[in-house]
Amino acid sequence: MSPLPLLGAPPARPIPAGGPLAAKGFRPFFLLAALFAAGILPVWLLSLSGLVRPDAYFDAFGWHAHEMVFGYAAAVIAGFLLTAAANWTSRETLVGPPLLACAALWAAGRVALVLPGLPRAVPAALDLAFLPMVAVAIARPILATKNHRNLVMVAALTAMWGGNLAMHLDVLGVLPHVPGLRARAALVGVDVVTALMVVMAGRIFPMFTKNATRVATIRSHPRLDAAALAAMVAVLAVDVAAPGGRVAAWIAGAAAIATAARAVHWGAQYTARVPLLWILHVTYAWIPVGLALRVAAWLTPAVPASLATHALTVGAIGGMTLGMMARVALGHTGRALEAGRAVAAAFVLVTLAALVRVGGPLALGAAHTRIALHVSGTLWTAAFVLFLVVYAPILARPRADGKPG
Repeated sequence: MSPLPLLGAPPARPIPAGGPLAAKGFRPFFLLAALFAAGILPVWLLSLSGLVRPDAYFDAFGWHAHEMVFGYAAAVIAGFLLTAAANWTSRETLVGPPLLACAALWAAGRVALVLPGLPRAVPAALDLAFLPMVAVAIARPILATKNHRNLVMVAALTAMWGGNLAMHLDVLGVLPHVPGLRARAALVGVDVVTALMVVMAGRIFPMFTKNATRVATIRSHPRLDAAALAAMVAVLAVDVAAPGGRVAAWIAGAAAIATAARAVHWGAQYTARVPLLWILHVTYAWIPVGLALRVAAWLTPAVPASLATHALTVGAIGGMTLGMMARVALGHTGRALEAGRAVAAAFVLVTLAALVRVGGPLALGAAHTRIALHVSGTLWTAAFVLFLVVYAPILARPRADGKPG
């Protein structure tokens, strides 16, 4: 496959100060996200064994939930949107030293959350400053060019920031009378990221697949796309107001049906030989699976609610972000959209990580959850290590075709 940009042609500008790593938003953030993903699961597994304590600010479980969504996923989303918004508007978002400063702010938030001895307001302030900086950076060119269709991305970042704020307010004791606020806020963060994936998948997965396979019947269905997004917004709303009950379960069931139905004509069956395509379709499938598991968890105690969460986080968010980082980095560095064996192996590993994390406890029983968690974490880590081996040089070097970006 020939190299293709993410969405449109990038603005032609010289490489800014800071070198290739500062030339486009995807470069530092995809690199940092992959490094963080490769490291966070080993730390989490060690914390479960009592060997490390990442609980200077959050408790260990709160840290894990927060950092998978508002750490890892937020970094990938930032890299994607800072790059895509420049393409949508033909105006740059952040490049050069401002881009590196934004990446440094993200990294400072990660360190501050585990660094003991800091006043508690410091990690909260650093972490909460990041998403607004990204939102402003993409909103300025979108508003300047009246690209109103993509203001939904600013809304998603704002909603995601709201969930992050709620987690911090809970830790700081500002809202001490809201039971379960921290877990609810983390769930809202997962919902926002899932809704964002629903939007982007409908826009680009059928297009990518049709362009690569030349199958004329591949298409999106606008009404089903709208229904799927509306259902996800309803899931988000009920999880803000009253998560875990009958209403939440049946809305999740409706969203599972809607998100699955829209993908019927996306041509997943034609992608088996193209890793950069099948990883997108396979990981999208985890969205209706995760939503359906929310229904199952409400219907029977034999299905822990955490399995639904991990279907969405490990399966959908982890796998889809890995696939999109691989594709975007190739297209925006002037390389052919072809995944080598190592990258294809990384896709298989992250898919297996999700299958083990979700399917292991179902098949073997809740008593074996710890084993499933360790196996899944090892597979996840191996996937991102392979990604880094291949993509760290690509992200840190100039474009292969000599163009800026």
